[in-house]
Amino acid sequence: MSNSPLIGLTSYGKKEANKYNLPAEYVDSVRRAGGIPVLLPPGETQIKSLCSRLDGIILSGGGDIHQDYYNGSAHPMIYNVDEQRDETEFKIIEVLLERNIPTLAICRGMQVLNIFLGGTLYEHLPETFGESVLHRLPPRETSKHLVDISPGSKLHRIVSTSQMEIVSWHHQAVKGIPKELTITAKSKDGVIEGLELDSHPWLVAVQWHPELSASEDRLQQQLFDALIEVSRRE
Repeated sequence: MSNSPLIGLTSYGKKEANKYNLPAEYVDSVRRAGGIPVLLPPGETQIKSLCSRLDGIILSGGGDIHQDYYNGSAHPMIYNVDEQRDETEFKIIEVLLERNIPTLAICRGMQVLNIFLGGTLYEHLPETFGESVLHRLPPRETSKHLVDISPGSKLHRIVSTSQMEIVSWHHQAVKGIPKELTITAKSKDGVIEGLELDSHPWLVAVQWHPELSASEDRLQQQLFDALIEVSRRE
């Protein structure tokens, strides 16, 4: 295997602009870690063939997942739903689990993983958890807050701390957790901020956006560094 592993990053759908895109911070974070980023746009039909060429995968953030996939309600705050992206990422998850591809799931990516395994979501966090912790600022801006990390988890081994400040940008979060997943981080209001799949060699999921602060926050960059390192070995 090359010392520069090929890392697939799921991208946003085309929407009205008819363009596939992804914030550059994801690409920058992978490159800083020594990986080669490759965008995975929604609608790909050759998922198994595509994933067979990848050394690692990042399930990136983005819009909300269609509520029918988790028996949710059509909440007025749900936005940027792209069912083609949902379907593509469910297929990618099926393959990455089958082939044990090292994976970092970020924000929406963590939610898609949870739903694929049978979990559910809170449709809009303030209605359940209030606003003691702001997971995003109005109207749809990033926020910063602390998360507590479970000792002994892969996440804890990566960042070597039990608490850190993160950049948050979500209004939904995982609710019902399948038995296959382990909770690895929470915010002070009880929102689940991290998950791991113990049956998978390396699958780490975080609810926040490490790519947005990785250029100046070494702890956040270490998530990408760890993915690239394990992708070299697998």
